[in-house]
Amino acid sequence: MNAFAVLILVALVLEYALGLIGNLLNLSSLNPVLPGEFQGVYDEQKYAESQAYTKARTRFQLVESTFSLLVILAFWSLGGFPLLDAWVRSFELGPILTGLAFMMFMMVPLKLLNLPFELYSTFVLEARFGFNNTDAKTFWSDQFKGLVLGGVLGAGLMAAILFFFEKTGDQAWLWCWATTTVVSLVAMFVAPTWIMPLFNKFTALDEGSLRDRILGYAKSVSFPLEGLFVIDGSKRSTKANAFFTGFGKNKRIALYDTLIDNQSEDELVAVVAHEIGHYKRKHVLQSLAIAILHFGVLFFLLSIFLKEEQLFAAFGVQQISVHAGLVFFGLLYTPIEMVLSVVMSAFSRKNEFEADAFAASTTGTPENLVTALKKLSTDNLSNLTPHPFYVWMHYSHPPVLARIEALRAH
Repeated sequence: MNAFAVLILVALVLEYALGLIGNLLNLSSLNPVLPGEFQGVYDEQKYAESQAYTKARTRFQLVESTFSLLVILAFWSLGGFPLLDAWVRSFELGPILTGLAFMMFMMVPLKLLNLPFELYSTFVLEARFGFNNTDAKTFWSDQFKGLVLGGVLGAGLMAAILFFFEKTGDQAWLWCWATTTVVSLVAMFVAPTWIMPLFNKFTALDEGSLRDRILGYAKSVSFPLEGLFVIDGSKRSTKANAFFTGFGKNKRIALYDTLIDNQSEDELVAVVAHEIGHYKRKHVLQSLAIAILHFGVLFFLLSIFLKEEQLFAAFGVQQISVHAGLVFFGLLYTPIEMVLSVVMSAFSRKNEFEADAFAASTTGTPENLVTALKKLSTDNLSNLTPHPFYVWMHYSHPPVLARIEALRAH
């Protein structure tokens, strides 16, 4: 076993071990005593249900992550990579079509293997706790649309990457970086109007008091809000949410219908203020800039390791190719990606605090966002006492009690 094989194996096992430790610590931090802040919000039965939900989701995640690791190790140890590479090469399709075939025969079986977990999560686990509203037609429709979109958009981008690395020599990483950046920017503009409506229905918020108050608030903070929509989240789940997406005239704020049903107008204005806070504090642009920089580093490193014969030898593949190199580099990149994920989660949590502070200062009533967060946590059966290590590893949002404490200190 060469050095690359050892490094990748250690990285995969370490990633799994850290996930396992985080989950076990998170379970150990569950406290049967309801935090005082939620007295009168959670009743005893509901709080016990939230802890049961955390335990069930954690067990499910452990099974899923264990299965995924075993599949990768089994495919690797049984010589799956060289067998697949030799098979797709036998079609003699040329480097680009061969690469696309290699990726397809990698991704489709993985999707099929993951399908039982998606079915169980949706129709058993989420249903057990009263969240699931997805029917079979919606589930399979989502799967089909996702497959088509992934195939069209993913195959197009992958074909471009394969072409550049095959044809443009040492400048390939720059071409890939530029192309991926352009595709990402275009996707951010078109997703709100072309892609997202394929999965959910966006309806303009009805005229009335709530719309007037939200538009009035947006005007007060000089936010040109063109699109204020209700999304039919209840079509799939009872969980509530809100989000901001798009740029320019395509900017839109979407409120789940489940959110509108369970929150007061004061609370909904506070939630919208939080979403506008992300825009006003330039979090969207910052995240975009970081993502673009990440693409550049990723493709530069890829251009180096695509030439490493020992990386291919680690998987039993003797002939260097771009398509196999992309997969092998992805596994080699695991520890870097893990570190970046932790850093980006910390960055995201900081942004959430800033958006909360913006909402509190511009509405003048922090308590409205506090009560909104409490209702969201209760409705979604959120874990109120997550372990700090688990938060550090996985949370893109601060724990709700930390957010409430910060709002109260505002």
